[in-house]
Amino acid sequence: MKWKKLGKIFDPTEHDLPIGNGEFAQSPQTIIFDNFIRIYFSTRERDHSGKYLSHVCFVDMSKDFKNVLAISPSSVIELGGLGDFDEHGIFPMNVLKDKKHSRILAYTTGWNRRVSVSVDASVGLAVSNDNGMTFQKVGKGPVLTSSLHEPFLVGDAFVSIYGDTYHMWYIYGTKWIKSAESSHPDRVYKIGHATSEDGKEWEKEGKQIIADKLNPDECQALPTVIEHDNRYHMFFCYRQPFDFRKNKENSYRIGYAYSDDLLNWNRDDLSAGITVSESGWDSEMLAYPHVFECDGNVYMLYNGNEFGRFGFGVALLEC
Repeated sequence: MKWKKLGKIFDPTEHDLPIGNGEFAQSPQTIIFDNFIRIYFSTRERDHSGKYLSHVCFVDMSKDFKNVLAISPSSVIELGGLGDFDEHGIFPMNVLKDKKHSRILAYTTGWNRRVSVSVDASVGLAVSNDNGMTFQKVGKGPVLTSSLHEPFLVGDAFVSIYGDTYHMWYIYGTKWIKSAESSHPDRVYKIGHATSEDGKEWEKEGKQIIADKLNPDECQALPTVIEHDNRYHMFFCYRQPFDFRKNKENSYRIGYAYSDDLLNWNRDDLSAGITVSESGWDSEMLAYPHVFECDGNVYMLYNGNEFGRFGFGVALLEC
């Protein structure tokens, strides 16, 4: 793989977003229309206590990524109510056209705050009946959540339909750990896989599908899968479990794996073809990739420094 970076294409600090104070445009994810690309992302606002809430908005862009055509007038989906799994935020949200049923689906990662640790998460489902302008939840609860061997932090769903089967790649938490007795707990999470016949009821494969590279506590996040040249390609981001927020050596990088059957994956990060820049907005980390095809080209959207505080960029697959 070889990617050509086309630069940062959207900075939330340069636009009037309907939510928050113009910070963060995280986990960009696309729907392709005839004349433009709609990119959904998570942004933030502070609640009455000063803590962050995550909301989903979108930006419509020209297909050359040079012009912003429109920004959503409001959040596209409501947060959950008191005690719901998505009470405090939705981040990220994966959106796809389900042509078989003439609908647009959204698989949300809803999160809520905890006491002894910072957060928990599950995957929800919503449907749009207005061409992706807004989404209505199928129910108050999640469609994929913790289970016996995946005890918490189920999220980052990416869903594709192959034949009549829905495939979901997602992450699940394995443990909370501390770097020192006085430190706050940090999470460890891995990538898993599930299938469904209707997009609602899911059967987990029940195992970690991407091998660790850094160490057993490596954190793997936000898988995205594309079929290209008769092979399935997965891109994701990974990092060290500690000291990843300020130390660029421990922060997110893009990982890569390939498969010929959607079940067995071979990790080959050296073939990912993209890494941090020497300077600038993506010189410290690359996070939250989203790979998609548009008009015969393959692109990757991704966040840079500070987990997308200053927006996202795009790269073009050259070979």
